Amino acid sequence: MKGDQKNASMPDVLCDSLDDMEQSEIQKISSAITVVLPDLPLAVLSAVVDTLKTLGAKTTDDLQYITEGDLLPVLKPIQARRLVVSWVQNNPGMCPSPVSVCSSPSPASATTSTSSPGDSFTFQPNWVDKFQIPWQKLPEELLQNLKRQKRPSPRLRREMIRIVVSEIMKVCNNPSKHNTTEIGKKMVAEYPKSLQDVIEGDVIGPGYHSLVKQLQARVENVKRPNRPKIKKRKTTSDGSDTEEIPAEQKASVQDTYGCVNWEPKFLPLSETVESQQEKKENMKRMFEDMNYNKDDVKKLVQSTYYTQRKDINKGTSIKQLCQEWPFLFKEAGMAAHFQELTGVSIMECFFANVDKKCQRLLKFFQNVAAPKHKQVLNALIKCQSERGQLSGSPEDIIQMVLLLLAFFGEEEENLFHYVDQTCLAQEVQKKKLPASPCIIVCGSSCFTAVTFMLAVDQEVVNNHITSFIPAFCLLFGSYYCFNIHYPVELRSTLEFLQRCFFSINPERGTKVQGKKNKKLLPVNPRVLTLIADLADYEWT
Repeated sequence: MKGDQKNASMPDVLCDSLDDMEQSEIQKISSAITVVLPDLPLAVLSAVVDTLKTLGAKTTDDLQYITEGDLLPVLKPIQARRLVVSWVQNNPGMCPSPVSVCSSPSPASATTSTSSPGDSFTFQPNWVDKFQIPWQKLPEELLQNLKRQKRPSPRLRREMIRIVVSEIMKVCNNPSKHNTTEIGKKMVAEYPKSLQDVIEGDVIGPGYHSLVKQLQARVENVKRPNRPKIKKRKTTSDGSDTEEIPAEQKASVQDTYGCVNWEPKFLPLSETVESQQEKKENMKRMFEDMNYNKDDVKKLVQSTYYTQRKDINKGTSIKQLCQEWPFLFKEAGMAAHFQELTGVSIMECFFANVDKKCQRLLKFFQNVAAPKHKQVLNALIKCQSERGQLSGSPEDIIQMVLLLLAFFGEEEENLFHYVDQTCLAQEVQKKKLPASPCIIVCGSSCFTAVTFMLAVDQEVVNNHITSFIPAFCLLFGSYYCFNIHYPVELRSTLEFLQRCFFSINPERGTKVQGKKNKKLLPVNPRVLTLIADLADYEWT
């Protein structure tokens, strides 16, 4: 919806700065951008169109000559690549970069190629475009499930993967991840109800990652016996994988991951530097006097969002941000900032997803995961013991988070720090806090505690939170509002919650703190596996 609203107002915003172009061409060029990047902020969209104008692009036909490097001054690398690939695909005579040809192309494609060195830049293998999914070769039981829009069982899904990969290998014996991704997209597009990644009707990410993961795994298994023992390969990028982004660019990708307005380029028209400073000081006084209402705080945070982001993105310490922008660490202030940053209403979104998914997840852990995994069983027994007869949404959410940690084998101590029930903020031993955001639990259990605190960068930033749910939403929001990467020790739990309970589903990129020489996939495979298992789990 948000993308549609932006598109509707787009021509009016751009015409003043591009008065030497025909309005119809402006709209066509703008549409060519927003159809690929629908959530692009208007200020960035205007900058892209200005750049294209400077390069001499007058019509949409000129877009086929634009290169990724032309767009890097105003777009992130992945955004630039997506635009260039889309524009080239709409003009098949062009090729943006050398295309790596499959090591064993099909006979049809082999006959169309020549040995001329220059041909590698104009030859485009099109076997993926022409590849027909072998639906007719699938078992009848599987076909019936697909046609009736039912999810196939894991056994039938594996059989489908084997048959499809077998047909792929007849055409190309070394298909790339890009190839399997395109085929996975086709399969999901044909039978979305049966094959999409969904939980309780919500599509996770683009909806095809788990299927692509299975296709790629099967391809790797089939290829393994034929692989040479020593293989020297050149590192290349097909322009679609986040893990191929150079290391020096990864930090910005992680910081901006999931954000729609990470750093606004301009002050609101009604604001000046002086008015921003005045509102900032007003908020500090309101906070000190404890004299405010949430609606006033929300409006002030929204109107000063530009200056907040400038301070955060230049690396201002958490301690200083607490002094300068104290409401950012309170529920109303962080919720307003988070919504401007990501387009998501954090509390409303979380509650809506809890209503739809929490019980299904708890039943899955109890009936499927606990019998198979000792750590989940132990965590379940501990939760039941600590919870006692307590019932309600907060207790369900606490149990869900603790069981998620156990399921992924991630330590509770990285998320929760327990102190005495009467402990004050100044008495917390900061050196014992994890470096990443954590909830300080005033008591021996999340179920029985009546007070929580929030710590970020080993600083207590909110010393009085009276319920687990706002404490947890503040914890999660901190990762986005303050440009903090997910620690590797919590990567699966946080990404699952991000995608399934906070509805942040980027197709590319990662929020995970990277390890040197370690490739990071756009979606954590362990998260995909749990999502697929939940989709297959039948419950009443």
